[in-house]
Amino acid sequence: MAIKHLKTAEFEAAVEAAPLAMVDFWASWCGPCKMLSPAVEALAEQYEGKVLVAKVNVDEEPELARAFGVMSIPTVVFLKNGREFDRKVGLMPASAFTAVLDSNL
Repeated sequence: MAIKHLKTAEFEAAVEAAPLAMVDFWASWCGPCKMLSPAVEALAEQYEGKVLVAKVNVDEEPELARAFGVMSIPTVVFLKNGREFDRKVGLMPASAFTAVLDSNL
């Protein structure tokens, strides 16, 4: 399945249906977002079937970004049963994300 690109209308149902979700808030003009993208794609493959790995374009879904208080991008939000429990802001190595995912699986 790989990465799911979520829109506001489907966001809540998608993250609540997943026991664990990692959502990357990004924009096409954001350099650090582009640098993070290969790591997010690799994590989507690595955790396929265990974690919903999704992306939300903040330019296309500003109300969703506002609802999560996203002030800078990239921001990666971790949700368990639809509720946020952690977030990482800025460009980070994949190990920062795997540590959160592995400890919550």
